Amino acid sequence: MTEAKLEALLNEGRSFAPSAQFAQQANAQPSIYAQAAADPVAWWKSQADQLTWTTTPTKSLEWDLPFAKWFSDGTLNASYNCVDRHVAAGKGDKVAFHWIADAEGESRTITYAQLQKLVSQAANALSELGVVSGDRVAVYMPMIPEAVVTMLAIVRLGAIHSVVFAGFSAEALSSRIIDSDCQFVVTADGAFRRGAPSPLKPAVDEALASCPNVKAVLVVRRTGGEVDWKDGRDHWWHEVVDRQSEEHVCESFPAEHTMFIMYTSGTTAKPKGIFHTTGGYLTHVSTTYRLIFDVKPDLDVCWTAADIGWITGHSYIVYGPLINGATQVMYEGLPDSGGRDRWWKIVEENKVSILYTAPTTIRTLMKWGGEHPAGHDLSTLRLLGTVGEPINPEAWMWYREHIGGDRCPIVDTWWQTETGGILISPLPGITATKPGAAMTPFPGISADIVDNDGNSVGNGEGGYLVLTQPWPGMTRGIYGDPERFKETYWSRFPGKYFAGDGAKRDKDGAYWLLGRIDDVMNISGHRLSTTEVEHALVSHPSVAEAAVVGASDDTTGQAIVAFVTLRLSAEDATGDQTAIVEELRTHVAKVIGPIAKPRQIILTPELPKTRSGKIMRRLLRDVAENRSLGDVTTLTDPTVVNMIAGLMETKGDSDD
Repeated sequence: MTEAKLEALLNEGRSFAPSAQFAQQANAQPSIYAQAAADPVAWWKSQADQLTWTTTPTKSLEWDLPFAKWFSDGTLNASYNCVDRHVAAGKGDKVAFHWIADAEGESRTITYAQLQKLVSQAANALSELGVVSGDRVAVYMPMIPEAVVTMLAIVRLGAIHSVVFAGFSAEALSSRIIDSDCQFVVTADGAFRRGAPSPLKPAVDEALASCPNVKAVLVVRRTGGEVDWKDGRDHWWHEVVDRQSEEHVCESFPAEHTMFIMYTSGTTAKPKGIFHTTGGYLTHVSTTYRLIFDVKPDLDVCWTAADIGWITGHSYIVYGPLINGATQVMYEGLPDSGGRDRWWKIVEENKVSILYTAPTTIRTLMKWGGEHPAGHDLSTLRLLGTVGEPINPEAWMWYREHIGGDRCPIVDTWWQTETGGILISPLPGITATKPGAAMTPFPGISADIVDNDGNSVGNGEGGYLVLTQPWPGMTRGIYGDPERFKETYWSRFPGKYFAGDGAKRDKDGAYWLLGRIDDVMNISGHRLSTTEVEHALVSHPSVAEAAVVGASDDTTGQAIVAFVTLRLSAEDATGDQTAIVEELRTHVAKVIGPIAKPRQIILTPELPKTRSGKIMRRLLRDVAENRSLGDVTTLTDPTVVNMIAGLMETKGDSDD
């Protein structure tokens, strides 16, 4: 899409209405908003009734601000709801996962009946190792089926899983094990990345040197690499799990029984162990998956292109899809493992119909060029989703045109680890979507945008995004630290959950997310969102990705520093960096205004990203402020930030 075409589209407030055929067949119909608004608690109870309960709850919401309970007198088992009930309903032969390895040619297909047997064996093995209800189990695994099996086996026993992204360092792993006092760890000898083995067990061994309470480590043999071994503590999966019975009768647990702990990343302080309980969380993720993704279990093949080490993987790879009986693709590799068209091969070969991924990934795919998706049949796709950060309109339109063939609705979803599931999103079949907008709160969700004093702002205004009423999937707190929970999320606006994000409503009332409030810059008294400036930069046809930070400035208080990667075509064609930098500065001034013109634009081949694909803006702020760098162990390539620091030293500030 040309710059002029995009600018015209946004200026005219262009929106994309759902097709009449899609609207007629959609799982959600327009009346759902009125039904949920009339009595949100009763509406959520009607959604909870679609789970399989051992004891049907008679209570719905119990609210002692900021602590909530949902369906507290009900009992159920999370694993049973994900697996056993589908087998009992005669759907055991239905495929649960098409697992695709990093290397082409290696794959597994697992039905719900096979998944039930694997989960039962794993539950029996964990019981043999001593795991009981309430125990915390750390999971540090690559994207292999055994990871999902392990999570389901843990909650089947009433134990609590703490999944740690397998790209995290030994130090990060040990801090999480210690904080929640995990006594068991499930891991693998390693993983594969672009065909090369990447060891995991050494990081576990290093972490456990400071975790004396860990009793047992269960290890999947994935790469076949040599590993150190501690007899009595370490156990091979194939030796312990494979000999277990394929039958396991699960126990039921109260709806408010803690199900998992997930640690938030990106903080230099003690990690926050966000914990979720069973009944409310399962209600939220199963409902949002069914309605937002419009999943038809007998027709769709769904692919959430994320990792189970993040909340997206928990909610929309494991629990939400499996409760709905969906068939999914689960992929071990990177987007370019085996070539830059690898994703599109997977979509074509597996007839994927629903694709959910992050804007960062979409921009990377854009950078590689539209010829890669154009070389494959993507006609089975019928719905696209985005998650993780606000998506810039240019990437939204590229996604729609090149991947969705101008026919697939896009659900741009906003939510957090703390919220458990999606809170703001279009509903396909109902909502006319705008490029870059999350649109509207999900039915049963009370969201608002408020000013500094907590007063709701009007259309055309921005402020702070808050939640004003409880919802079933909300975190029940920070593990072991209720006071920190109250201070972190409930103190800024009394009586309201403050998400930490900025947002605005446009003239039509649609929600636009602006990113974290600590990413708001004060330029000569004008408050500018880094996201807005990034969107302006990425709307330029030469730009693939951009990250913007505020840096101290003697004149303006703060000044804008932008780090930009160019598209491959622009990199090939651009010889004079001074010219393209000035062109980009002028472009931002045109799109937003002269006040938004960056003081510096640093052209860099890469941006520092975590292994989950998020840009590490904290480190870029350190670079812009000439501060010593903090922890870089979570970066995919820790050398990138040093390279950028070197570029900063060679570039002077602009004269204006």
